[in-house]
Amino acid sequence: MNKNNNSIEFPSHTMISVNGIELEVFEAGKENKGKPIVLCHGFPENAFSWRFQIPELVKAGYHVIVPNQRGYGKSSCPTEITAYGIKNLTDDLVALLDYYGYKNATFIGHDWGANIVWSLALLHPEKVNKIINLALPYMQRGEKPWIEFMEEIFGPDNYFVHFNRQVGVADAILDENKSQFLGNLFRKNVPLAIPESGMLMINLAKAEKSLGEPIMSESELAVYVSAFETSGFTGSINWYRNLDQNWHLLADVNPIIKHAALMIYGDQDMIPKSENLTDFVPNVEVISLDCGHCIQQEKPEETNQAILKWLEQQNA
Repeated sequence: MNKNNNSIEFPSHTMISVNGIELEVFEAGKENKGKPIVLCHGFPENAFSWRFQIPELVKAGYHVIVPNQRGYGKSSCPTEITAYGIKNLTDDLVALLDYYGYKNATFIGHDWGANIVWSLALLHPEKVNKIINLALPYMQRGEKPWIEFMEEIFGPDNYFVHFNRQVGVADAILDENKSQFLGNLFRKNVPLAIPESGMLMINLAKAEKSLGEPIMSESELAVYVSAFETSGFTGSINWYRNLDQNWHLLADVNPIIKHAALMIYGDQDMIPKSENLTDFVPNVEVISLDCGHCIQQEKPEETNQAILKWLEQQNA
């Protein structure tokens, strides 16, 4: 994984033993030791999704640590579904900080990675210095477990629900159609239309025609396809299969996150913006960019400017 079409040098990987598993970690800016920043990817992505941010963060003086989290790439893919709950996922990050000798770090998360960063701030607040999250706002813990709630609101075809109620079905279809699924998913400027019936992820995996425009070049997409050829999709989907267990785990946890935080939305993203974010994250600043869900890949320069400007203000 050296260069893509944009001639950005991507760090080589190191396998690191933490928390009883192996993580594939990409590290840059070792010369900036003492200023750690950890980047947490979403689904179905991996560390490569941060390729545009890594060099700029290094230039700004950060020691950048980017894991392929459990279930992704060459990192461990345990077989038990329960291995992918937020306790294990956040403990992996705590153990990663311990490995590098850091008491805490700034964390940046996108999509599922944002969920893990919010969860880390709840479960291990002392390990988090500052938070920057993209696409996924803080999800408050409601009265009903998340999947039960989503099933009532969105029905059985909602992909969160389907992943949980029909274990293994989507995994097999995505595995059979890796290239087509990822190629159809990573698109921008997709025309607005009434959602077709069926399960979104399975529909994307089976669709022979792509909508909108590609977010990335074919060589960049090939990095993702290759990574899922190694890991398969089950480990990453198992993150979804722990949502109700995560809900139970958070029952007695203080839901307020007091850390300084930056929330970056894409105005064209299907994920709705939070209407009460400041109730739970009182020290948050919110900005929106004119893009879809894959914010840091669709608008890399604008994302970098927003991140670096906010970090500079916080560090002033």
